[in-house]
Amino acid sequence: MTMETRSIRLGRRRVPVILPNRRDARLHTASVIISIHVIGITALAFEVSVPQILSAMVTAGVIDVALTLRQTGKLVWPASGMLTGSGVALIMRLVGMGPGEFWSWRGWYWFAVVSGVSVLTKHVIRLGGSHVFNPSNIGLVVAFLVLGPELIEPLDFWWAPLGPWMVIAYAVIIVGGILITRRLYLLEMAIVFWAVLAFGLAILAGSGHCMIATWSTTPVCDGRFWGALVTSPEVLIFMFFMITDPKTVPEGRAGRVTFSATVGLLATLLIAPSTTEFWAKVGLLSSLALSSPMRLLFDRLTEIDGVRSGVIRIGKRLTAATPATTFTRGLALGAALTLATTAILVAGGPARQPAVAAASTEIDVAVDVSEWPEVNVDRSVEGLDIVADDAFVAELTRTFAENLEIEAEAVRTVDGSLLGLSDGGERLDVMQARLDEAIATGIRIVDTYTFSELSLRLHEAPEGQSSAGLVFSGRGRVDHLHYDPDGNEIDRTSEDFDLEFVLRQLGGERWVLVAVVPAGD
Repeated sequence: MTMETRSIRLGRRRVPVILPNRRDARLHTASVIISIHVIGITALAFEVSVPQILSAMVTAGVIDVALTLRQTGKLVWPASGMLTGSGVALIMRLVGMGPGEFWSWRGWYWFAVVSGVSVLTKHVIRLGGSHVFNPSNIGLVVAFLVLGPELIEPLDFWWAPLGPWMVIAYAVIIVGGILITRRLYLLEMAIVFWAVLAFGLAILAGSGHCMIATWSTTPVCDGRFWGALVTSPEVLIFMFFMITDPKTVPEGRAGRVTFSATVGLLATLLIAPSTTEFWAKVGLLSSLALSSPMRLLFDRLTEIDGVRSGVIRIGKRLTAATPATTFTRGLALGAALTLATTAILVAGGPARQPAVAAASTEIDVAVDVSEWPEVNVDRSVEGLDIVADDAFVAELTRTFAENLEIEAEAVRTVDGSLLGLSDGGERLDVMQARLDEAIATGIRIVDTYTFSELSLRLHEAPEGQSSAGLVFSGRGRVDHLHYDPDGNEIDRTSEDFDLEFVLRQLGGERWVLVAVVPAGD
């Protein structure tokens, strides 16, 4: 909804100028999205910058203005284009970005390209006088499939531990979403989608489905998987502001709820084979992109009698469809379709389950961290679904010290079985090679570390497809103690160190060392 207020002269002709109307639902939606941007960047450690957001919005807005001027001869305020750009910037993330990079220009052109392609689809891909796809949805899906998880990824399902700012974020999304969709008579459509998705995900969770997420130190499985997705702010944004685009949904009430139930079912099926969060999120977004071209088929289920009412065709009769009956039928249809896929989902369950984690082993080593420096905790640790309070940091520091002591004991006693308690991945290979050398030469080299500085941060995983790890960055002095086969110290050397010690939970609850590298590598 816009309003002609004036015109301007371009060359020899006068061009009408259409300015925004405060009653335009797109402006209300944009206010919600911009509010989430502000809250996310300032309080929730969103890994996106102001230049990236502006690049997406300005690019989409300029293209929308230019193409609309060409098609209609009017200069129209690009409410739709800027909403597309802000939506792209809300969902899309550049791999390697960290929280707090408010003014970084890194990768701004990718945001411009994706938002530009998104808004172009509205003008180029059309059917029956209207665009076929939700512009930001189709643009994001194509970008994720083409560019892949090594370069970009969607916004995480999980944002931050529940606290005051997360409560505010939920309130903005839910209250704003309900008010806007209710005004457009699309609220029941959003609710049906969520109910069908929740039911389908419950089946997945019950079959032992797991996914790897960068905000979790262990695979997200079972009830934790279900809870993370059905309460995900990204899912709420998808259901309130993406699947309910008035221009890309069926026109009748029965068609709309059937459409949303189908999107919920398809989202469940696309998430089902996904073992990483990246593909689960792409599956969610793709469910709408695949369903949108079929909306005319859903319209055939409904004889339209205005926007607020509809009728359902039963044989040759037209039966009035009240809000209660269509809502109930939509839920029933979604539940029936989901139940029909249960056997397939359950049968595929074993392929989605990770190996059962080993039980935690009691570690019997004596460590004293009372003389260690205070650990400086980086803000990036807030991006995990754990409460990184003083107790957690103290316990993790003690575990780190135990791992170093177990390594030392394994080398002193040439007992390779101990290494499995402290090390994994690349570090396990390095320490096993040291044990092999000790056996071959008879000289056992044991490292003891004295820390002068110590900090903790989230490990940057370039591939973006692994469980989260933590890094102790430490400086100090390391003593290399040389022992003979009888355990007698025969030599000692010392040197300063500046290293990064990477820890992960590879099995059970214990954190183990997986890499030790020079700082900055």
